[in-house]
Amino acid sequence: MAYLLRRMEKEDIDQVTEIDREAFPSQWPPANYKQELQNKTAHYIVLYDDTKTIDVLPESPKSNFNIFSLLMPWAKQKTPEKVPLPPTTRQYIVGFSGIWMIADEAHLTNIAVRQQYRGKGLGELLVITTIDLAIEHKASFMTLEVRASNLTAQSLYQKYGFTQMGVRRGYYLDNREDAIIMSTESISGESFQRQISELREALKQKLPNIKSI
Repeated sequence: MAYLLRRMEKEDIDQVTEIDREAFPSQWPPANYKQELQNKTAHYIVLYDDTKTIDVLPESPKSNFNIFSLLMPWAKQKTPEKVPLPPTTRQYIVGFSGIWMIADEAHLTNIAVRQQYRGKGLGELLVITTIDLAIEHKASFMTLEVRASNLTAQSLYQKYGFTQMGVRRGYYLDNREDAIIMSTESISGESFQRQISELREALKQKLPNIKSI
């Protein structure tokens, strides 16, 4: 099994939305990834299983408005026969993550992995790749919010250099749960880069089928 990473495309929106709903079923309002791809401050990556594909049905073409049917309703217009379009084969997305760039801050907006792919180190892979993405966009540091009850996610972020900076009371609309605010030190700094380099090497041993991390 091989896992590969790339930038999110509009054709990925349905799969990414599905993963988002599975990972955050109670989150409200739900994320609109069509809007996110049009947002110049947003940058998203997807992780896909190179050994698996999925067939996606194309959208039905919109019918053309015919002005003659209004001007001459008695005239019979021949409706062309609709031929169903064949499905398109797409890469099977197993996870995704994204950031918003706000000045020199990279705010981690979302990170999620399909349930059946969890526990394999793919969440860590997305964290490292998202840090690389933030550096690519000249970020000085990274921030995020995480549910106070999500101790597993907090532990993962702490492993990758995020520390608790504060609390947003009643931040999550579904149950008014608090959000823990976490932030890194300078992501281009020597100590942070040394820590990430060590974690990167360890993850390569765990995920040998990743072409690059």
